[in-house]
Amino acid sequence: MALSRARRERTVDYWPGFVDALSTLILGIIFMLTVFVIVQFFLSQELTNKDTSLQRLTARIAQLTEILSLEQAGKLTLEEQMVQMRASLAATQDERNRYKGLYDELGSGSATAQGKVTELAGQLDTEKRLSARQQAQIEVLNQQILALRRQLSAIEQALEASESRDKESQSRILDLGARLNLALAQRVQELTRYRSDFFGRLSAILGNRADIRIVGDRFVFQSEVFFDTGQAVLKPEGRSELDQIAGALAELDQKIPSEIAWVLRVDGHTDVRPVSGATFKSNWELSAARSISVVQYLISKGIAPQRLVAAGFGEFQPIDNASTDEAYSRNRRIELKLTER
Repeated sequence: MALSRARRERTVDYWPGFVDALSTLILGIIFMLTVFVIVQFFLSQELTNKDTSLQRLTARIAQLTEILSLEQAGKLTLEEQMVQMRASLAATQDERNRYKGLYDELGSGSATAQGKVTELAGQLDTEKRLSARQQAQIEVLNQQILALRRQLSAIEQALEASESRDKESQSRILDLGARLNLALAQRVQELTRYRSDFFGRLSAILGNRADIRIVGDRFVFQSEVFFDTGQAVLKPEGRSELDQIAGALAELDQKIPSEIAWVLRVDGHTDVRPVSGATFKSNWELSAARSISVVQYLISKGIAPQRLVAAGFGEFQPIDNASTDEAYSRNRRIELKLTER
């Protein structure tokens, strides 16, 4: 019994240490999350401050532009005043010279002449004082013009800096536009190549038939391949043709990269003669219903709906404007076009 008691006393209890370690780990995680939240908060504040500074700079530039226009108008007014004062000063100097000549001429005359001289001398002193005052005003105006020129220079420098930033931004925009156009051109070239492969595959599958032909970038089926006259329900032989088209589309979907947003557009067309029967009220409805029937059948064969577009054109897109049965037959058609979404 003593041995058993000694063994129980030597048993180590690890649970408190495990709890301490787990608590320390949780506290460390909480500390890291707190630091992350604080850093994110300060980053948000910094971005907000930058946006505010940019708005203030824009407002300051607008204010400086307005001040520039006002200062330019004031500059013109001050220069006009200075020109007028200079003209007045020149006239005053001419008058002074005239009075001086009279003074010299009358210097040896009578008392009356002496009084006249005194009067003229007084007028001359008055003109001198006026001239000195005008000179002082001209000096003040010159100082004001100099200060205005300094302000204009500072404003022009600010505007030049702003224009430089605008030019840099425009250059970046043009560069991005060129890169985007290049990428779009590459996508168009890729889609054109896949369209050629798809049409080549369809030509090999369907063979040379008079009621199926390639016109430009479209595969054209006469409506009689798929539908009876005035109907939008697919015929059995039409379903057979669409089965082969669906297989070619499935193969194409595996080849075209996912980033190319391609679709197969199914266009329904009719001839110009009015539709008969009570099922459809117009050729618009008949052409649209036929293209929808083709799209729905392709979807039932596993073609993704986002890769298909149904469109009805009625009789308004003829390829033959003649009023003959042959022209009517050519205009009644279903067109398949592989294009971008």
